[in-house]
Amino acid sequence: MKFLGGAGTVTGSKFLFETDSGPDAERVLIDCGLFQGLKDLRLQNREKLPVDPASIDAVVLTHAHLDHTGYLPLLVRNGFKGKIHATRPTRELAKIILLDSAKIQEEDADYANKMGYSKHVPAEPLYTTKDVQAALKLFVTDDVGKWIKVTERVKFRYTPSGHILGSAFVELKFRGMRVVFSGDLGRRSPLMLPPPSRVTGADYLVVESTYGDRIHPTEAPLHRLRRIINDTIDRGGHVIIPCFAVGRVQDILYLISRLKQQKGIPDIPVFLDSPMGIHATEVLLDNPQWHKLKPKEVKELCDKVIMVQKHQQSEELSRSTTSAIVIAGSGMLTGGRVLHHLERRLPDERNTVVLAGFQAAGTRGRLLRDGIPELKMFGHYVPVKARIEEISSLSAHADQAETIAWLKGFRTAPRQTFIVHGEPPASDALRVRIQDALGWDVQIPAQFQSVELRDSGDRDSE
Repeated sequence: MKFLGGAGTVTGSKFLFETDSGPDAERVLIDCGLFQGLKDLRLQNREKLPVDPASIDAVVLTHAHLDHTGYLPLLVRNGFKGKIHATRPTRELAKIILLDSAKIQEEDADYANKMGYSKHVPAEPLYTTKDVQAALKLFVTDDVGKWIKVTERVKFRYTPSGHILGSAFVELKFRGMRVVFSGDLGRRSPLMLPPPSRVTGADYLVVESTYGDRIHPTEAPLHRLRRIINDTIDRGGHVIIPCFAVGRVQDILYLISRLKQQKGIPDIPVFLDSPMGIHATEVLLDNPQWHKLKPKEVKELCDKVIMVQKHQQSEELSRSTTSAIVIAGSGMLTGGRVLHHLERRLPDERNTVVLAGFQAAGTRGRLLRDGIPELKMFGHYVPVKARIEEISSLSAHADQAETIAWLKGFRTAPRQTFIVHGEPPASDALRVRIQDALGWDVQIPAQFQSVELRDSGDRDSE
C-alpha cells in the first residue's frame, strides 16, 4: 500500500492498494483528494503522481469532500479509465463539488489575468469543467453493506461513517486480508445523520486524525450560535458564516431553523449565498434514508431562507447595510463568494465571522482563527476589525475521545494501524492515545511511503 496523500497533512487523501508488485498487479485507489492550504501542498496538485493513472484499475471514494475527490479530474485527464465507485449521495455531491471547484478555478484565473496579480502569465486553472465532465462519466454507485467485486481479486463494501451525507467506511478484502479505511470518521451523535457504524475487525486499519489532539467543547452549538447572532445584531452588524457547502451548510440551516422556531434570535434575513450549498441541500432532501430528520424538519430547513443564485445578487448583498446572517462558501475561505463578503465586512468591528469547521494550515480561515491583523485577498490586504468566533463543536469529525470509543468496537486489534489525515501534532497525539488506551501497533506513514501488507491466510466466504 502506498500513501500518495493525506499523510502528514489533512488534505489530499489518496491511498493506493496494490495486490503485488509484478506486472499483473491490481491497483485500487481509495479516495482521490486535492491538496489545500499551504503553498507547498497546493503545488503537489500540479506534480506528476508517482504511479501511472492508467495503471489504476478502480477508485473507491469514502465521501464527496474536495480533499477526498478533488483530484479525480486530473487523474482522468492523465489516463485513468476505470470505474469510480461511490454511494449514491456521494456521486451526487461530488458532481456539485467538482463542477464548483472547476468553475471557481476558471473564474479566479480569469480575474487574476484581468487584474494582473498572478505570478503566472497567463494564470491557468488546475482543471476545467470539461475535465470534470469526463470524470463524472466514470462514476458508478454501490449500495452499503454489499460486497462489490472491484477487480478480479479485490472486493469491498461500504458501511456508513456518519461524517456527511453518503459518507462510508471502506472495507477492502484481498484473499484473506481485510483493510479498513475510515475516510473521515463522524461524530458520536451527529446533528442530522445516524452515528458511525460499528466495524468489528480488520487486519489493517487506516484511520483519520483531524482532531486527534483535542476534545470538542461540550457546549451545544445551538446555544453558542444563538449568543453570537444576538450579540452581533445588538451591535448592528452582520453575521458571516463561511461554510462547507456539503454538510456544514445544512447543519447551520438546521440550527438557525430551530433558533427561529424557538424565537431565540430576531427574525432577521438569512441568506444562503452558495449555489453549491443550495444544490447540496437538495441532495439531502432527496436522500431521506441517509439522515434522521423528520419530514416536518426537512420542510422547515429552508423556510424563510433567501437563496442567492446569481453573482450580481451576491454583490448587492455584500453592500447591504441591513443586519443579516449570510452563509457562503467556502468553509476555509480558499475561494468563492464569501471572499467578497469578507472584503467588505472584515474592516467593521460590528460584524462577526463565524468559523464553523476545521481550518487547515495555510488557509485564510486558519489565519483568521489565529488572529492575523490583515487578510490578503484579491491581491491586496484587508484589515481585520470584525470579531472572529469559532464553533468547533459543530465539526463533523470525531475528536480524540470519540475516535477511541469507535476503535474500542473492534473485537481484536488490527495487526497494524496507520494514522493519516491530520497535521503532525494531531496524528502523534492520537498515536500515543491509541497505544496507551488500546495497546495497538500504530504507525504514522510519511508522504509516498510504501508498506507491505501480509495476507492472513484466512479464506472466509463473507
